[in-house]
Amino acid sequence: MQFLDRTIEPLGMGCWPIGGPMFAGEEPVGYAGADDRESIRSIHAALDCGITLFDTAAAYGAGHAERLLGKALKDRPEAIIVTKIGIAIDEESKQLTGDDIDPANVLLAIDRCLARLDRDRIDAVLLHQNGLSVDEAAPIFDQMERARDAGKIRTYGWSTDFSQSVAAAAPRAGFAIVEHAMNVFLDVPRVQRAASDAGLIALIRSPLAMGLLGGRYDASSVMPSTDIRSTGKAKTPYFTDAKPGADYLRMLDTVRELLMVDGRTLAQGAICWLWARGAMNLPIPGARTVEQIEELAGALRFGPLSNATMAEVEAVMEREDMPEDQAR
Repeated sequence: MQFLDRTIEPLGMGCWPIGGPMFAGEEPVGYAGADDRESIRSIHAALDCGITLFDTAAAYGAGHAERLLGKALKDRPEAIIVTKIGIAIDEESKQLTGDDIDPANVLLAIDRCLARLDRDRIDAVLLHQNGLSVDEAAPIFDQMERARDAGKIRTYGWSTDFSQSVAAAAPRAGFAIVEHAMNVFLDVPRVQRAASDAGLIALIRSPLAMGLLGGRYDASSVMPSTDIRSTGKAKTPYFTDAKPGADYLRMLDTVRELLMVDGRTLAQGAICWLWARGAMNLPIPGARTVEQIEELAGALRFGPLSNATMAEVEAVMEREDMPEDQAR
């Protein structure tokens, strides 16, 4: 796959989990169980496996994920970093303190990312505000274009699940990426079409449905109270009352063997399903251990699911009805 002027593997490492604890008031909005030393080993393991793109955000761990990446990727120029701005943070308290969408703050926010990442230039910066209107987003992208002209960033994009937002921003000269949710449970053809029509790279977040498609959870699993999956937030529909959703577990049972075709693990099959859905899809599954990232990288040996397997998956899937452009 081409990323600007470089050929890379069509798989990245999502860094939300390695950010560790973060909160919005009293509510946890991070993943539990991260260990900094293991996180750094996992980043290095990703590189060893051929994964060179790392997706993070200022918000992840309230700056902590960026600092870890900066430490782990120092003197690793082959690494590509994608980060996101638009959410205000307090690093000391690990708090996400609200929206940060004033265009006047964009260049300062990028400078802060540069400092945490310990880089002279960031490969890509995305707007981390899914549902912002096109009119509200436009002056933010104007400032990102200024950052690009100044050599602070190479390109920019939007983390959004709205196809009209993608179509509106895509004609900008420096706009090259859309990041959106998609997985076996959640097909989003309208957003995919908008990205494809514009020739954008599609970074696929939540490719494993917040871990549910990783195969490690069942009806008896309970998420820690400090984990976002224990909350009732709308962005965690795959878990209810800190447990995997029963409907999703039923859907998983119908496709498990199909995804594991030819010796794939369940997680690898879920990644391969995404590759079969679009040539410009670049899944960014979260990982916080060496074991996890090495398993995910193993999907590269298999490539996309076959057309026949894809047809079988679609024949048995009964996805929930959900209006287009409201993906999770």
